Amino acid sequence: MRRKPHLLFFCFIIGNFLFSQAPHLTENSKVSLLTCAAGDELYSAFGHSAFRVQDPALGIDVVYNYGTFDFNQPNFYLNFTKGKMIYSLSRRNFEGFLYEYELEKRWVKEQILDLNLKQRNQFLAFFEENYLPENRDYLYDPLLNNCSSITGDILKEQFGNAIVFDGSHLEKQYTFRQLVRQFMDVNTWSMFGIDLAFGSPVDRKATVQEHMFLPYYAMEQLRNTTLNGKSLVKRERTILDYSEHTQKGFFPLSPLFWFLMLMAFTAIITYFDYIHKARSRWLDFSLLFITGLAGTFLFLLWVAADHTSTPNNFNVLWAFPVNAIVAFALLFQDKVPQWAPKYLWAALGLMAIVLLLWIIKVQIFSPVLIPLLLTLAIRYLYIIRYSKL
Repeated sequence: MRRKPHLLFFCFIIGNFLFSQAPHLTENSKVSLLTCAAGDELYSAFGHSAFRVQDPALGIDVVYNYGTFDFNQPNFYLNFTKGKMIYSLSRRNFEGFLYEYELEKRWVKEQILDLNLKQRNQFLAFFEENYLPENRDYLYDPLLNNCSSITGDILKEQFGNAIVFDGSHLEKQYTFRQLVRQFMDVNTWSMFGIDLAFGSPVDRKATVQEHMFLPYYAMEQLRNTTLNGKSLVKRERTILDYSEHTQKGFFPLSPLFWFLMLMAFTAIITYFDYIHKARSRWLDFSLLFITGLAGTFLFLLWVAADHTSTPNNFNVLWAFPVNAIVAFALLFQDKVPQWAPKYLWAALGLMAIVLLLWIIKVQIFSPVLIPLLLTLAIRYLYIIRYSKL
């Protein structure tokens, strides 16, 4: 049934008036953390966290959601690439918030915090202050400043050293890359892209609180958090009960399949080149140009973007930016330039350094890369041999 416009306007005015007066919660009020299951889209693949404030006596039941973004904001994709992505705190009715998760059949769990009335009012005042137009926007960071990591930050800001995050429940302290891989299959294009863009900073161990950048870990951490020596979580309940979403990969569509096909194709072409004492310039151009472009993009993420996770990315050693220039030098003449073998030996040496950095765990690379590295090695070695003919 469609509501009349004047009724909607009346509700809007009343709602804004209610919160603009900074209402004092009653004894029946609750402040809780909502944790929502992972979804099928990349932006929802790790789940979601939000705060809920409810007070039946005042008719308040709202969700404060720090995970709000707008695809239509100016330069959305450019800002995301540059590390200047803006997220916002939104405030909406609990039923409206829950409806989206019912549609997507994602479970929602609630942890009611054991706070006294003063502390609950303190939380509400904090959220309302944050919700002011001049305060609600913040610079998003996927690992250090997102809708879930903010949970720990807010608790620390509100209660200081009275809040203690006990990490004894963790099997071990994982690196950021290991944590991300727990929620995504390594052999997917999404995870391959993430592994490619992430630099060596994500291969350090996350602190106990930093694990909370993932909503599932934030939920588990609250179960092991104390406020003034007693458990922070008063009780838990499941609001929506659905099975965990599982994504079944189709191997022929995976990056590993296509990189294996590329390696086999390159090996076959190289064999026929060897038999006919020829060089397939279009293949050399494609491999060098594409890896050069990829390396240029990764280098720009390293030096020109504000991401905390993309600097010191040693993927640029195999996806070497200069490859894009060398590709043209090898395209327009059948004879290999005199300097090219030295360049390709250097490129092979850089690939060997990649393997060394991987072994000593300076940076962990995607295992999907192995057939791609072998593809490049096959072709580099053949060009070096061909240059001597």
